[in-house]
Order: sequence, then C-alpha cells, then structure tokens
Amino acid sequence: MRTVWWEPGAVCLIDQTKLPREQETVRCTTVAEVAAAIRGMVVRGAPAIGVTAAYGMALAALNSRATERAGLLDDLALAKTTLDAARPTAVNLSWATERMLRMARAFRSGEPVREVAAKLLEEAHAIHDEDERVCRAIGDHGAALLDHGSRVLTHCNAGGLATTGYGTALAPIRTAHTQGKKPHVLVDETRPFLQGSRLTAWELQQAGVQQTLITDSMAGHFMQRGEVDCIIVGADRVVANGDIANKIGTYSLAVLARAHGIPFYVAAPTSTIDMCLESGGDIVIEQRDGDEVTQLAGQSLAPAGVHAAHPAFDVTPHNFITAIITERGIIEPPFDKELRRVMQEA
Repeated sequence: MRTVWWEPGAVCLIDQTKLPREQETVRCTTVAEVAAAIRGMVVRGAPAIGVTAAYGMALAALNSRATERAGLLDDLALAKTTLDAARPTAVNLSWATERMLRMARAFRSGEPVREVAAKLLEEAHAIHDEDERVCRAIGDHGAALLDHGSRVLTHCNAGGLATTGYGTALAPIRTAHTQGKKPHVLVDETRPFLQGSRLTAWELQQAGVQQTLITDSMAGHFMQRGEVDCIIVGADRVVANGDIANKIGTYSLAVLARAHGIPFYVAAPTSTIDMCLESGGDIVIEQRDGDEVTQLAGQSLAPAGVHAAHPAFDVTPHNFITAIITERGIIEPPFDKELRRVMQEA
C-alpha cells in the first residue's frame, strides 16, 4: 500500500487514522491541508512525514503566485514554517523542508519561477524514491542481527506505513522473513493511538510474519519469562550523543531490556540523525491533546472532566541502546564518535 504519493496538484495520503478498518485517501491541495494532515496523524512516522513535507514544499512552489525568485523564496520559507510546526519532534520533517528550501535558494535569480517549481517537484520525488532504498538497506543490515526464529519485540509502528513502503524497525524483520529465518514478533499495542495493534499487526499479517499482539504493560512479563530475544524500535530523532526520541513508552522498554540483558536496537535512516542537538534533553517533546488519551474512536474511556497528560514521545538515553541500524551500517558505541564519523562520510 502506498503511504504518500503525488497526483497533479495534490499530495495524496492514505488516512492512517482509519486503518485497518477503512482504506481512504486524503488529497491535500494546499500547504495548510498538508500541515493539518501531519498534525492530525493522517500520515505519521518520521520518514513518511518527511516525504509528505517535501511534497508540501513542492505544492507551495506550484501554487505560488510569485513572478520572481525572491517572492517564491518568501512563499517557501512561509510554507516551511507552517509545515515544521505541525509536529516538532520528528526531525525528518524539518530535514526535508530545509533540503527543498536550500535547493530553491541555489537557483539563479533569473530562472523562471515555473521551472524552479517543476524542479522542486522532481526533488520531492527523489526524496520519496530515496526512502525506499534507504529502508531496504536498513533491512539488509538489521537482518544480520537476527537468528532463525528470533523473538523480536517492537513498539508503535515503524513499518511501511511509517515510510514510503518498507519500514525502519520492521525492515530487518521483513528481510529476515524473506531470508527464511522465521522471526516471531511481539507487537506492543501502543496506547493511546494503538499504532501497534491497528497498523503493525496489520502490516505483519499482510506480510505473513508470525506475531503475537500484547498490551504495553505485558512487555516486562515476557522479558522476565525469557521470551524476548531483542527489541527493535524506530526513532523520530537521534541526537549527537546517541540519545533518541521515539513514541512514548520506548524508554520504559529500554529500561526493562537493560534489566533483563536484552539487546535494544534502534532502526533509523541517517535523515533522522540531528547533529545540531547535543543530547536528548534538548529535544522538544510534542504535547498532544489529553482527549486522545481519555477517548478512543469517539468513545469515552474515563469519567467526564478527568485531566490526562499526553506527551507523544519520550527520550531514551544512549547508554540504554545496543546499536543503531542505519542504511550506512550498524552504529555501535561510542555513539558520539561513531555518529559523527558516519555523518561526515555522507
């Protein structure tokens, strides 16, 4: 299934808030609509958000009424501000909008605006295509960490729906499956949006991968019983010292993994690595509406008037992470030195 794609004049998205019961397409024809779709979780997952934002920038250029480069750059800068604000934690979003804006700035002042807009759309297509290649490379590197019959616990959804089709945390699992290793996945349901039970379980079912769905609170039980060989999660941001931000609940799994001597792997493309932030304490954590915790599919789960907190992400310190799986290979501690080396070689 396509997650995000381009049609003339529109960014098209599969509505992930409706999956797996319904498969609906949302067409965004303005930057504001693209930002709203990102903010409203119609599209989610750091790589998929990045690709969507790139198409949003192309849409801004194509919709621009500017007749010269300066005016177009102003429109693109405004679009970047709007898109970046939609979800502040996932760095792929600002990475993609900055790449698009940087490309626009590189054009000569006399270049026709329409031609610049067309080339920006080509760049968005390139970002889209790169994601597929990157995720498959993550799968190749990560599958080497899995033995035959490995029991892998994962959290949230970092599969094809979080990218353009293949996934990050699910990529090693999918590749190992095609290699005949027959991994078995423990799928955390992932409250409050249930991305694990709604999306990851559905993806694995479609791929024919063995799985068992568990509630988030069951993870420690299965680790204690020796029924988890490793944990693989995605990331929305990896900072210079190796700390990561990922879906709320990831840190708890890392602590449990450390207590039980279980390898804890993070799968993420290098576009998720933010060398501008020194540690996880510098990451802005998105705070979402508490109603998303007290309600589910429009049904109340708590007494009326109850206040609920909803930080969408948490930070896992680098010393709880065994390795980071990227398209350029597996990065091991010391993360500060190795991340710097990998990014400098790019």
